[in-house]
Amino acid sequence: MVTWLNALSRTRKQFAGALARVFSRSDKGEKVDQDTLDELEATLLLADMPVRLAAELKDEIESGYKGLRVDARDMLRKIMIKSLGDAPAYPWPVVDPLLSILVVGINGSGKTTTCAKLAALAKQAGRRPLLGAADTFRAAGSEQLRIWSERVGCEAVVGRTGADAAAVAFDALAAARARGCDVAIIDTAGRMHTKQPLMEELGKVRRSMAKHTPDAPHEIWLVLDAALGQNAVVQARMFNEAAPLTGVVIAKLDGSAKAGFVFSLARDLKLPIRYVGLGEGMADLAPFDPASFVDALLGYESPYKETAGADAGVERR
Repeated sequence: MVTWLNALSRTRKQFAGALARVFSRSDKGEKVDQDTLDELEATLLLADMPVRLAAELKDEIESGYKGLRVDARDMLRKIMIKSLGDAPAYPWPVVDPLLSILVVGINGSGKTTTCAKLAALAKQAGRRPLLGAADTFRAAGSEQLRIWSERVGCEAVVGRTGADAAAVAFDALAAARARGCDVAIIDTAGRMHTKQPLMEELGKVRRSMAKHTPDAPHEIWLVLDAALGQNAVVQARMFNEAAPLTGVVIAKLDGSAKAGFVFSLARDLKLPIRYVGLGEGMADLAPFDPASFVDALLGYESPYKETAGADAGVERR
């Protein structure tokens, strides 16, 4: 299992030098000079942290030294955690007749693998998931999800290549109910957020699901590739306009040097971050924990440390 500290090593390296200089002066009770503060702000921006937050962190540290000895590390930690807001673990609620989750995103974001990992988490939470392969554009897409369902040990409904995605989503909900499943996770075809006809198709899929189960889909989660940085925020904004999102899953966080964009999702778009991918393994999809995320960015083990693979729906401290 991959730890938060290891997963965020690439982003941490982006501003490790500037942080070290700030913390060194803070530990000695010395005032942090303007050049060091400017360097800190610049390096935070390189990690794709929002401009306003980077400026706020700089200003808070600067003002904190007016006649006082302050702990810069503690100050940064508190501000950054607060900016992420509350992130309670997803409870996998019991919904009659079943909970439905529609998973969306662009090509290559890691959607299909994420769907399988979500199904594994649902099983850990004591639920009976079904995977629906409504990615009918790619011949390999449906087959990939079927293979994943066998590895997870859950039911699956696979649409043939070229089939109507909305019909496959409807059939998946019907099959889930018939087979006694209580969670349906529907994978969709990767679509560019700039292609309006493809984005409009999501509306058709949603309407088809609602015909079978009232209020479906209950959740619409966007999978984002962490390597894209602020470009992922643009995607989130446009997907949210096309299909109101209820959450975000961040894939490939361990390969990103720009994880600062996560703050933009929370601060600017107000989107709840449900899970993050800390590694490639099945158990490496972890509930998002703001304290663990920030502590890993700052370079020390968190007292609230959460390892990947924690029981789904259970927040541990």
